[in-house]
Amino acid sequence: MKKAFYILLFLCACSSFAQEIALLKYSGGGDWYANPSSLTNLIAYCNNNINTAIVAKPATVEPSSPNLFSFPFIHMTGHGNVVFSPTDVQNLKSYLNSGGFLHIDDNYGLNQYVRKEIKKLFPNQKLVEIPASHAIFQKPFSFPNGLPKIHEHDGKRPQAFGIFSNNRLVLLFTYESDLGDGWEDPTVNNDPPEVREKALKMGANIINYIFNN
Repeated sequence: MKKAFYILLFLCACSSFAQEIALLKYSGGGDWYANPSSLTNLIAYCNNNINTAIVAKPATVEPSSPNLFSFPFIHMTGHGNVVFSPTDVQNLKSYLNSGGFLHIDDNYGLNQYVRKEIKKLFPNQKLVEIPASHAIFQKPFSFPNGLPKIHEHDGKRPQAFGIFSNNRLVLLFTYESDLGDGWEDPTVNNDPPEVREKALKMGANIINYIFNN
């Protein structure tokens, strides 16, 4: 009964005119609050360019909160340690299996910590690399080579990894790209306009995919 209520809450949130997205406030000591202007700018870009109606200011939600089910899209970023408690894991799994979506953007340094937490969520599945042919790279903006490179760190190519549940992409992990840095205010990283635009377009593709699949 309780799970059914949460699913209903989630579906109501998705069907309403104005939708909300949220930033995940996790435990473990990592800076979950990194890139403070990124989601606000991504929301504005999507509302102006792909006809979304997302509430202008993103919410903040903890992984164990029942409010998690109010958001069709949860964004997670940072540079440091991440720890999901057993309650976090149970709630996040229910959320993802009930139609939710988690985007984890490695802001350089998150990779080594978050992978073990993803394993808690999906112990019997491996992160798989998402090919450039996947729909998330096709529309509304075309990325024929897959995930774009926004910031350089270790000279590695950008990679998009995913977890699928019942053939639906429920978790996206973007690595060696730094999309969130590209979404930030222009003065934060002084990215060239074309680089920032590329990051925002990829973000818009993610939002578009979530709202249409």
